[in-house]
Amino acid sequence: MDNKLTMVEAVNLALDHAMASDPDVVLLGEDIGVNGGVFRATQGLRDKYGLKRVMDTPLAETLIAGISVGMAAQGMKPVAEIQFMGFIFPAMEQLICHAARMRNRTRGRLACPMVLRAPFGGGIHAPEHHSESTEALFAHIPGLRVVIPSSPVRAYGLLRSAISEPDPVIFLEPKRIYRASKQSIDISSDPLPLDTCFTLKVGQDVTLVSWGASIRETTEAANILENHGIAAEVIDVATIKPLDMETILKSVRKTGRCVVVHEACRSFGVGAEIAAGLMEKAFDELKSPVERVTGFDTTMPYYRMEDHYLPQADDIVRAAIRTLARH
Repeated sequence: MDNKLTMVEAVNLALDHAMASDPDVVLLGEDIGVNGGVFRATQGLRDKYGLKRVMDTPLAETLIAGISVGMAAQGMKPVAEIQFMGFIFPAMEQLICHAARMRNRTRGRLACPMVLRAPFGGGIHAPEHHSESTEALFAHIPGLRVVIPSSPVRAYGLLRSAISEPDPVIFLEPKRIYRASKQSIDISSDPLPLDTCFTLKVGQDVTLVSWGASIRETTEAANILENHGIAAEVIDVATIKPLDMETILKSVRKTGRCVVVHEACRSFGVGAEIAAGLMEKAFDELKSPVERVTGFDTTMPYYRMEDHYLPQADDIVRAAIRTLARH
């Protein structure tokens, strides 16, 4: 059976599937029960599964993360929601010092099968603290897996896999594409693999690498380049930690050129990690330096400046042309 759904509906469907399949899966977060969450990602689930499995919490992110760690350590599978990524910082002590270390601290006696969901990124004209893209903070922490879907199909398949993982997963949902498009989702399909890049478009001239909402502009840029006779390969990283460098390396060894696109700040970002990996392992195959198209090293601006901050398709096209012009 196929259902054409938006990304936020796909998230809801994945949560519904997990809860129906496993009674140990519980949801918790601010306003996720009665209201179905700010973006309605959990709408209808409290009515279906009851208040003991879909729990509204106080406005306390430290509490949400801490309770999730305790539940997970005792065999439950909590899926917690942080309303916006900009509110995630109080939860970081629990995530970094406890969730990420549980398996190591107990020498494998305990695991921490929890998922922490958070809408993230700009593009919806939100106020301060509602548009951060700080995925690199979590990618830096051993023991945390960081997953970012780029489409409804990817959200459904990756979230199902994340919930079944025995270790903690940070699942970041790019909210500006929550309702941007619909895709047919086969609810009987297998979950998508984590820790794997997805090649969305095949080409031989330049490799474009991105994740999350920026996949839209990256794919648009690839189509513009194609109209000018340039075949770009588009790779959706999907899981930024652990990073599937082999897929990226295979592509860049073919094309010889790479542009990495992300809306997070430029400095110390995941794009820099990918560029460093390419320099270490594919230096001889590179025909020109790796380009990065990113957000600025500033706080995400208010809505009138959002489009200037976020990488646009034309920015990616110019970067691709620059790398093609260098030998």
